[in-house]
Amino acid sequence: MDSKFVRPTRKDVAKLAGVSETVVSYVINNNRYVAQDKRVRVQEAIKKLNYRPNSIARTLKGKSSNHIVFIADQIVTEHFSLLISELDECAYDKGYMVSLCSNRNTEEFVREIIGRCCDGIIISSISFTKRFIQMFIDANIPVVLLENRDYSEIHGAGRINNGLYEGSRECVRYLGSLGRKNILYIDRYSARGHFSDMNDLRYRGFVHQMEESGYSSNPLERVITGCESVEALKQSVRDYLESGEKVDAFFGRNDKVACIAMQAAQEAGYRIPEDIAVIGFDNSTLGQYVMPTLTSVEIRRPEIARTAVDMLQEMIEQHKIPDPVHVSTKIIYRKSTDI
Repeated sequence: MDSKFVRPTRKDVAKLAGVSETVVSYVINNNRYVAQDKRVRVQEAIKKLNYRPNSIARTLKGKSSNHIVFIADQIVTEHFSLLISELDECAYDKGYMVSLCSNRNTEEFVREIIGRCCDGIIISSISFTKRFIQMFIDANIPVVLLENRDYSEIHGAGRINNGLYEGSRECVRYLGSLGRKNILYIDRYSARGHFSDMNDLRYRGFVHQMEESGYSSNPLERVITGCESVEALKQSVRDYLESGEKVDAFFGRNDKVACIAMQAAQEAGYRIPEDIAVIGFDNSTLGQYVMPTLTSVEIRRPEIARTAVDMLQEMIEQHKIPDPVHVSTKIIYRKSTDI
């Protein structure tokens, strides 16, 4: 891609402040006396230019470690735990340390992250405000987006397509190949009101493939969403099953909600998979220990982590936006869909 961002340099700060680069260095490192008027001019120039010290250069001089911030919606889930483990290993091999932050979705949080002068940010979130993401980019911080949703209006970031959209479509096609066309999508539950819409790539993939396959003229009516708790989700599944609408498959946005829906159906007397086939997403260990074991979609976390760190390093060192990368998913077949 031709799009580039240009990070202001120490030389730019010195020119704007009317001082030498050495004076700028003294102010930044706070290790020499600098006259107050010069210090103020340097600080104002730094603020105006959104200047951030090059942490790689400082590390080479033995002055600091490189720092990457990873922002996610739910940092306690197994998926993010495994992903951060892979990121940490890849980053450490390249001389970086990774900090994990739960998305707080406020301007104060954004300013705090910017003020800590990290070298780069990786974001995996369906709810983090896009305006805040652009604020990071406008502050000249390299950003890599793990595409859980549509980011087409964000400019200046590295992008990794996790394969969620096509993986979701593949799930619908697979269930259809089993003769299961009355598929019910089980969305996440959230006490904070974070539910899926057409920006969410898993949800979008389900809707598009249901329409394309001719399984539903209005797939949005075949979605369980808006639940604030596990019990609310189970009750919504039970209510749908009692409504008379035919259901022969559940497609869970993640493994946990797939298992919750499966349990609700079993408690209502349905057999899995004879009556209702069930498929999840993320291929967590949970799916290996429920009965029956859960068919799920595997996200290639090691490849995603390696690519994200490589992208950030390219953005930091070469000051350019790398080409987008696509990482595919694959279905792991287990007993919940195997009659």
